[in-house]
Amino acid sequence: MKEQRLNIAVVGTGYFSQFHYDAWGRLPVKIKGVCSLASTEAKTVANQFEGCKAFTDFKRMLDETEPELLDIIVQPSKQPAIVKAAIERKINVICQKPFTETRDQAMELVEFADANKVLLAVHENFRFQPWHLEIKKLIQKGILGDPYQITFRMRPGDGRGEQAYLDRQPYFQTMRRFLIHETAIHLIDVFRFYFGEIDSVTADLRRLNSNIAGEDAAIIVFNFKSGVCGLFDGNRLSDHIAADKRRTMGEMLIEGSNGSIRLNGDGDIFFRTNGENDERQIDYPWDNIGFAGDSVYNYQKHVLDHISEGTRLYNSGKEYLKNIEIEELVYLSNEKNKKVIIK
Repeated sequence: MKEQRLNIAVVGTGYFSQFHYDAWGRLPVKIKGVCSLASTEAKTVANQFEGCKAFTDFKRMLDETEPELLDIIVQPSKQPAIVKAAIERKINVICQKPFTETRDQAMELVEFADANKVLLAVHENFRFQPWHLEIKKLIQKGILGDPYQITFRMRPGDGRGEQAYLDRQPYFQTMRRFLIHETAIHLIDVFRFYFGEIDSVTADLRRLNSNIAGEDAAIIVFNFKSGVCGLFDGNRLSDHIAADKRRTMGEMLIEGSNGSIRLNGDGDIFFRTNGENDERQIDYPWDNIGFAGDSVYNYQKHVLDHISEGTRLYNSGKEYLKNIEIEELVYLSNEKNKKVIIK
């Protein structure tokens, strides 16, 4: 029996879109249209897929191709108009993060999607990276005993000097809210994936590179309702030991009453029992393709499985609002220089 292919369309041909198109090319979909203001880029991408047309007007693309799902891979300021146009046409949506520029914009789109009974998912792929999926399994098996603390040291090393980010995502330089809104939101989601809801945050944000508009370093303490404590230590100027500094974006340590789990920059996982000096490496399968262990593919497949089989969907727009709320309170904590309780 031939596998049924979902008709989709895509808006965006920037740096990160390459990972989306690669994943869609390996999934049971038919890309009917690609839209970009850069017409040459739209044509170049469209030519890679049989029967795919290039557009510079997203509304025209939606009307002519009538997709069942729209994948939006553009910066936050451009998202609301595109999301609304899809919802008005009853087209399901996956939208890249950061999801909009403000919490109010995000809430408006979520409410609009709900009112029109349209699927709105946020493409948050970090929790779908294979090392995070494996560590979640280890935690569920009880290998840590009672978990105490999680620490993530984000060190991509790509934020130094006048040329920071210009070769990949130049709009990073002008984002007034940068490290938390664009990057640490990933770890907020991962922390919640591991240990549930967060009930307070204490944040100290800094800007180290004077050539950019927003913060690029931060220390944030998260307290979980479960009693676990989380520490996010982020600095985009410093790096860490890894063949690919962007694979894991840093190093992680999770400690508990029985021992600790360590993730290094190459995606290797280690466990050490309390009282011992030797670690043992945890063997687990993953493919070094796509972005960060094929996490983009994993999330896009996850959404397709939900559409076709009704499986549980993670990071729906409504669910993702919690991450955005925590992000807002991180900025508030830094502004007020105090601990903020999440109600």
